[in-house]
Amino acid sequence: MKKIIGILFLIVSLLPKASATELTISNFQLEQQVNDTIIKEDTAKEDALIDEVIKAKSIPEKDKVQYFSQVTKYGFKNLFTKYSYNPSLAYSAQINPSATSFIQDYIQVHGKYLTNMKGWGQPYFNLIESILTQYGLPRELKYIAVIESNLSTAATSRVGAGGPWQFMPYTARDYGLIVNGYYDERRDYYKSTHAAARYLLSLYKDMHDWLLVMAAYNGGPGRVYNAIKKSGSRNFWDLQYYLPAESRTYVKRFIATHYIMEGGGGVTTITNQQGVQINGNGANPFDTKPNLTPEELAITSTQTISGKFNSLIIAKNLAMDIVQFNHFNPGFDNMIAANGNYDLRLPADKMQLFGANKYVILNECVQVLLGDTVISNNQTFYPPVKTKPAAPKKKKSN
Repeated sequence: MKKIIGILFLIVSLLPKASATELTISNFQLEQQVNDTIIKEDTAKEDALIDEVIKAKSIPEKDKVQYFSQVTKYGFKNLFTKYSYNPSLAYSAQINPSATSFIQDYIQVHGKYLTNMKGWGQPYFNLIESILTQYGLPRELKYIAVIESNLSTAATSRVGAGGPWQFMPYTARDYGLIVNGYYDERRDYYKSTHAAARYLLSLYKDMHDWLLVMAAYNGGPGRVYNAIKKSGSRNFWDLQYYLPAESRTYVKRFIATHYIMEGGGGVTTITNQQGVQINGNGANPFDTKPNLTPEELAITSTQTISGKFNSLIIAKNLAMDIVQFNHFNPGFDNMIAANGNYDLRLPADKMQLFGANKYVILNECVQVLLGDTVISNNQTFYPPVKTKPAAPKKKKSN
C-alpha cells in the first residue's frame, strides 16, 4: 500500500513539471510563429511596393523611397560589417575577409585604369547616384555599370546586350525602355539608369542580398536559385562555388571595383592575411607623402584639419577632380579616419574656397557618415557627346 501511495505521489509531483515544460514549448512555438508572421508581413509589404513601382515604370513617392532605403541597406550584410560602406573608417575593418585575396589580384591588372576612371567618370557617377537614391537604392550599385560597360553608352556585347547597363532588348522593354529599329533607349544614360534601378529592385525582391542580385544580374535568377537549393544557403560566400564561374567572378569584380574606387589608399593597398595594410612595395600607406614637383609646391598651401571629412565631398565642393585631390592628399580618408586630423594640401585658390565653405563641407560629410541620403545641390556638368564632324559640302561646278 505504501508503495502504491508513493508511486501516486511521484506521478502527481511530476504533473506540474510536465505542464510547465509543455507550456514553455508552446510559448516558444507561439513566439516563433509571431516572429515568422511579422517577417512574412514585412516581406509581403516590401514585395507589393516593389511590384507597384515596377508596374508604374515611374519614380516612386517619397514615403516609398524612404522605406526602400531602410530595407535595401541590409542587402550588403554579407559584404560589409555594418551593412554599408562607411568612408570615415578604414576599408580593411569593414570588408568581408573572404574578398581580400581576389581584390589584390584584380588591383594588379585593372587598378590603374579604374583609378583614372575616378576622375573622368565622376559626372556619370553623380548622375547614376542621383537616380539610385530616387529609388532608395544603395549608391554602391553604380559600379555595376563599370563592370558591365566601363560606363560606355556604345558598349554592345556579342549576344546583343547594349548600353551602360547592358540590357538585352526584351529586358529593356520590360522595364520601360523603347528598343526598335529606329530608337534604342538603352543608350540613353538617364532613361537606362531609371530602368536599371527598377530592374535591381525587382531582383532584390527575389534575393534580398545584393551579392546574389549581382550574380543574378550576370547569369540570371535561375542559376542563383539553383545554387541556393544545392548549397542550402543564401550567403554568397557559402554558395559561390555552386554558381557558374563567370557569375562568381562577376560578384568579386564588383567588390574589387568598389575597393579601388572608394578604398582610400594607394592603388595597390589592401589588407594581408595578418590584418596589416600593405601596398605594392610593402610600405605602410599611412607613411605616404605627396609626390609634388617644385612648381606644384610653390602654388599650394597647407592647413591642418580635423573632423569627419570625406575626400569625394571636399573635391566636389571645390570643383576638383578626385584624382587631382588624391595627388595632393594621398591616403586622405584612411589617415583622417585613423588619426582624426590631416595636413590638407591644396592649390592656394582651392584652399581659400575650402576655408570659406569649411563648415558647410563638414556638415555634408557628417550627413553622409550618418547614412542620410544627400543629393548634391550643385549643378553637374556632363561631358559633351562627341560627334563626328559633318563632311564638307561639295562645291557645285559651273
